[in-house]
Amino acid sequence: MITSKSAISGGANSFDIHLRSHLLTRMRGESTHGAKAGNMRSEKRVTEILRELRNKGSISLRELVKALHTSPASVRRDLAKLEKKGLVRRTPGGATLVEPLLYEPFRYDSLFQNREQHRAADKRRIGIAAAELIHENETVGFTAGTTTTHVARSLRNRHNIRVITNAVNIAMELSNCEGLRTFVTGGFVQWAGSFSLVGHAAVNFLSDIYMDKVFVSACGLDPARGVTVIESEEALTFRAMIRQAKKIIVVADSSKLGSVTPALVCPISDIHMLITDTGATDKSVALFAERGIEVRRV
Repeated sequence: MITSKSAISGGANSFDIHLRSHLLTRMRGESTHGAKAGNMRSEKRVTEILRELRNKGSISLRELVKALHTSPASVRRDLAKLEKKGLVRRTPGGATLVEPLLYEPFRYDSLFQNREQHRAADKRRIGIAAAELIHENETVGFTAGTTTTHVARSLRNRHNIRVITNAVNIAMELSNCEGLRTFVTGGFVQWAGSFSLVGHAAVNFLSDIYMDKVFVSACGLDPARGVTVIESEEALTFRAMIRQAKKIIVVADSSKLGSVTPALVCPISDIHMLITDTGATDKSVALFAERGIEVRRV
């Protein structure tokens, strides 16, 4: 059988076209896979950058390159993304966390500044540790307070979480976070600078909400007398939130342990976990552990 040159040429052309098509498809697949892998690496770096910044407040480019085992160019791109989202501010040679603008009216308020700066490093560590207990698709509550504010701040780059709070400042800090849905109780602010919404409107709102976890700030935490705050209206609101949650976690620096203030929020038996700082003594921690509370010192 004699095969013509044209037939051979046509077969070769057909084979070449098929081969080129196969190679292009494979290259596109590899390119897509590479892009996805690159995005995943970038997301992981962004998470680690935010973790470092929450721990330290500010950090240098050199420190980030060393911690992330990556190039300066990659870190700069990640910082640019975070700056665009309003989460960080780039500085010469590094970056710092963005302080929310809602605190601008309090810049020269000494009482507010003292409260914000009191044991700030301890509260930051407590906030980071507490936020790691929160998972996607959960509904979580935050009572008003400086320590719960640190927990909420650690959620700003998270996704698919519903937040319930009676704190005006927490709601404002989370209001531009696309991955979170934030609900505010309503109510009235009882005293200037507290940010804490209280009253019938707050309590009534909470009666229709169920939460997986609630994080509670306190002025005092005593094994015998329970969790306490200063104002009775605030205690009622906190209590309403606690009543609607499956798990109650108190976040408090060690100076609050053993203290008692006028208004009872709940007895110690209602608490599942206490997160405090390493300044808490073995003796003070044992008093809570004996009552079945899981205690974490960070």
